[in-house]
Amino acid sequence: MKFATWEDGGVVTAGVVGEHGLHALPAGVTVLDLVRAGLPAALEAGTAAFSAPPVPVDAVRLLPPLQAPTVRDFVAFEEHVEGVVKGVSGGTGGVAPEWYQAPTFYFTNPYALIGAHDDVAVPPGSQRFDFELEVAVVVGKDGASLSPEDARDHVFGYTVLNDWSARDLQAREMRVNLGPAKGKDSATTLGPWLVTADELEPYRDDDGFLQLDMRVSVNGVEIGQDLLSNMGWPFEELISYASRGTWVRAGDVLGSGTCGNGGCLGELWGTRGEAAPPPLQPGDVVEMTVEGIGTVRNRVVEGIDLPPVRPARQRPRNRKRQS
Repeated sequence: MKFATWEDGGVVTAGVVGEHGLHALPAGVTVLDLVRAGLPAALEAGTAAFSAPPVPVDAVRLLPPLQAPTVRDFVAFEEHVEGVVKGVSGGTGGVAPEWYQAPTFYFTNPYALIGAHDDVAVPPGSQRFDFELEVAVVVGKDGASLSPEDARDHVFGYTVLNDWSARDLQAREMRVNLGPAKGKDSATTLGPWLVTADELEPYRDDDGFLQLDMRVSVNGVEIGQDLLSNMGWPFEELISYASRGTWVRAGDVLGSGTCGNGGCLGELWGTRGEAAPPPLQPGDVVEMTVEGIGTVRNRVVEGIDLPPVRPARQRPRNRKRQS
């Protein structure tokens, strides 16, 4: 089943996706409510919603399928790391041994989530704007210190994630050995809807990975293609790691990290040794399609013009107040 959230005439509605459009859930019910209720209850509510008259998808504005309490973004594709180390971080190539030891993630901005067809503004001060093709898993129930086997029961579903990235801001931040932060928090696309886990089980291989085709194009020209099954860890391992010594909660979103083979421009800049294709510019349209989930399509627009950030002053390092 596919759950969606949309806005029409200022009214926000949640519902299910059917053959002829969107079918509304009862007023006031959100997709996050259904996730917290658990998958069996959500499927029951979704089945009942099909009795509501369909609303054409192209007649409304799709919002992120749910308002996620937290968003973690992993870096689970080795090929992506290889390219980005050279193209963004300024390294000489290769993957740090620490990458292989455990999944790595950072927390990104849950207030910056945008819908499947929303415009995305270039972050202030950025000249090297980029996309990142990912799939996100949505946690279906609370849990702490979960084993990977237990984590399988905590998967509610999946959605497409585009981690928009200001590569120049990111590169500066990561040289401070803390980040990324402002390089990543301007926008994250989620959508077009949330697909329940049962729909994607037929794609699971013998090693527990989902063999989903992933593609991204800019202005109609395909830039990258990969399989989700090229992840270094399956989603159950990511949920398990995120929960080590702490909690994951129903509705939390965990991104796979960017796929390889052109899943972002930064990877290609590293492997090719030049900014080709060039950074995104206002007017560019980025389209991502993940098999079994759907397509998101966002247009890049001009961002706001802000004054440069003031640099730090040179501290005198006095230890006593001056009289």
